[in-house]
Amino acid sequence: MSESKESAMNGHQSTCSTHLKYKALDMPETLQPDFVYPDEPSKCTWVRDKSKQTATPHTVRPFHERPKTIPHILDAIGMTPMVKLNKIPQSLGIKCQMYAKCEFLNPGGSVKDRIGYRMVLDAEEKGLLKPGYTIIEPTSGNTGIGLAMASAVRGYRCIIVLPEKNSDEKVNALKAFGAEIIRTRTEAKFDEPDSLVAVAQRLQKEIPNSVILNQYTNCGNPLAHYDGTGSEILYQLDGKVDMVVLGAGTGGTITGVGRRIKEECPNCKIIGVDPEGSILAQPDSLNKTDVVVFDVEGIGYDFIPTVLDRDIVDKWIKSNDKMAFPMAKRLIREEGFLCGGSSGAAMAAAIEVAKDLSEDQVCVVICPDNIRNYMSKFLVDNWMEARGLKESVNIHCHPWWDSKISNLIGNNSPMTVTENVACKDILEKLKQNHLEQVAVTDIHGGIKGMATVNHIMCKILDRSLKFTDPISKGSFSKFIKIKIDTTLGRLSRILEKETFVVVVQNRETYDSTETRNVEHVIAVLTQKDLLNHLANYQYCSHNGVNGH
Repeated sequence: MSESKESAMNGHQSTCSTHLKYKALDMPETLQPDFVYPDEPSKCTWVRDKSKQTATPHTVRPFHERPKTIPHILDAIGMTPMVKLNKIPQSLGIKCQMYAKCEFLNPGGSVKDRIGYRMVLDAEEKGLLKPGYTIIEPTSGNTGIGLAMASAVRGYRCIIVLPEKNSDEKVNALKAFGAEIIRTRTEAKFDEPDSLVAVAQRLQKEIPNSVILNQYTNCGNPLAHYDGTGSEILYQLDGKVDMVVLGAGTGGTITGVGRRIKEECPNCKIIGVDPEGSILAQPDSLNKTDVVVFDVEGIGYDFIPTVLDRDIVDKWIKSNDKMAFPMAKRLIREEGFLCGGSSGAAMAAAIEVAKDLSEDQVCVVICPDNIRNYMSKFLVDNWMEARGLKESVNIHCHPWWDSKISNLIGNNSPMTVTENVACKDILEKLKQNHLEQVAVTDIHGGIKGMATVNHIMCKILDRSLKFTDPISKGSFSKFIKIKIDTTLGRLSRILEKETFVVVVQNRETYDSTETRNVEHVIAVLTQKDLLNHLANYQYCSHNGVNGH
């Protein structure tokens, strides 16, 4: 594995995050000419046939058994337990021996601790990172936590750029390590000026003595798993492993683990797990989906990172939230693993592909991160119910529970705005109509996102949005949508946690070239709407009035 070019070393939230007042956050209309692409072609020289492998140009960092005492917390990274799965596989008729590599037991809580520390060490040895320097990294959170932990121990300033969709728990952990946070639009593609990759690169140009270690192109990413995770798996299982199942994000884990294990166990099957809405899987036909945003964090991308070697993967399995989160909860309850949603995705995929393995074969599932990052997400029943991942149960026996929301909506159409309207004009409209949110649509009337006063304020304050920008830059697409036949019971459970929910209906729209099936907004319902309706329901019931 050879290093990428030298320059590579350089969700909707309800509250504002830490803000950095840099000119770099005033978003340009186009990418800068020297933008470093995270999907540039790999220059790696690794080959499966070790007899044809040239001498490695990299520092080799072999794993070692942990001593009785260690000098600092970073030396606690790695040598995570290999734990036998005892209930879930057996309950589903799996015959093979199945083990979990518990990466969630790393000190920072995830497999990404490995690459955070490795990239820092490599950069220090090359003279790219010196005392007093600043580390900047675009990340979905876990790599950021690993780097923030390393920065805290080794004395660097750390700035993390991550999408809005990522959990508040990740943000809070990063802040606890002393990292400074920049949030970017979840829906921004990697090559858009307001993407986490582009924002990080602009910050690096703005801040003296700063480097982006760049997990997407940094050879230390897969090497951390080649020298570490993959070698540990072989050591812990005495060189006998027939299948490894793991999710792909940057691809460093699957590349490093896959290459190392293939050298010793060439017949071992490497199974990659990629969520619907991501494009990492092969063949490309697997990636065709209507899913735009998924809730599982840490896996999946809209580009192919440089460090991902897809040729090492024998088979790809597409996952989705409905299979990932319930399985993660089973891992917690039945196996005692305090793990996150991506572990559930990997486990669900492993159950699917391990059915053909015999009793004497061994399957390893990588469990990447812990539950700390998701305490307010899939552990919460309301959160699961809002996304249709769990049935809403009428435990308090409300008489209105099974009534349809059509009784609540009425005939009034909600206010909508098109994508190109300026933010300042939207704010004025919201003020005039005494609203906190508005649906944003395209020219065909299809919903593209939601804009709220709170969200616009946060983006104005962190300088990622201007009052003159179109509302498309100040909206978000990650919100709860329901249909007209949804029950009041489910709506009530959603609105216990969410401030609003959007009622949508598909309609065919005709233009000069084609017929489109467009998702139109029927209503935007708030907690206040539901409360008023229930008060009216109670009044009507008490006075014997028919209807509501």
